[in-house]
Amino acid sequence: MSSTPAQAPAPVPFWAIGGIAVHRVDEVPLPPATGAWLLPDATADVVGRHDWLRPDFADPEGTLRLDSHSFAFETGGLRVLVDTGIGNGKTRANPAWHDLRTGYLDRLTAAGFPPDSVDLVVLTHLHTDHVGWNTREVNGAWVPTFPGARYVTSRVEREFWAGYAMDEPRRRMFYDSVLPVEAAGLLDLVDVPPEGAELAPGLRLLPTPGHTPGHLAVRLTGADGEKALITGDCVHHPVQLAHPAIGSCVDIDPERAERSRRELLASAAGTDTLVLGTHFPPPTAGRVTVDGGGGHRLLPVAPSV
Repeated sequence: MSSTPAQAPAPVPFWAIGGIAVHRVDEVPLPPATGAWLLPDATADVVGRHDWLRPDFADPEGTLRLDSHSFAFETGGLRVLVDTGIGNGKTRANPAWHDLRTGYLDRLTAAGFPPDSVDLVVLTHLHTDHVGWNTREVNGAWVPTFPGARYVTSRVEREFWAGYAMDEPRRRMFYDSVLPVEAAGLLDLVDVPPEGAELAPGLRLLPTPGHTPGHLAVRLTGADGEKALITGDCVHHPVQLAHPAIGSCVDIDPERAERSRRELLASAAGTDTLVLGTHFPPPTAGRVTVDGGGGHRLLPVAPSV
């Protein structure tokens, strides 16, 4: 009687930032229809004007490619996870997010970050596809996936949702993915001034409001001064580099979101800063250069494995 040996997890891609290895922990590619819903002004005609978007970031017909993933790294003696995706086994209104069964935790562990080892979970904002793996189901209850970690988000963000008239899908998301972390005493709310807030050496939260009122981007600085920038949903897709006025259909404050996006891109343009898109499909990362017409483009940087 023979058995098939278990397959080893695929190598987890990473980028080296001045001694900080930033791993992309994949959850799922998002369905092709996501782009047209999320960024309705990114039409096939608009996408088609930019050859550099194909084939990595859009298909030949101009359909956007988007992913759900996290970033994991170690800095200042802390093992950090930025955003936690959609999560497994959760009741969701979006059929593409409903009752997932992915190998996300296996990939996180393969990257060297088993759940019990994570010290800090940074939540760029409290949307469904960024908080799902905050918890997992154990014996019928939702419990923190990272019991040894502090979960951090902006005070503005949490207080906004505390006073918001949520619909049933959002209440359900808070019930299974946010409230259990609060009940366990693991959620820390941080005041983030305009210049940002340093959480650890080399790790700074930057306020990028608009998509949500307390939305954050994350800046990393390596020991040699090399920098990286994790966008969160300030930038959903590289097409927004070429057209910063293109916003998301779920932006709370579209005008403020556009200003935040322009400011974030301007801070990175023409520098060696590596931009890591929270929903950018592979190759996911790149450097921002100024393009014609007042926009930018992304020069992809392939990861190591």
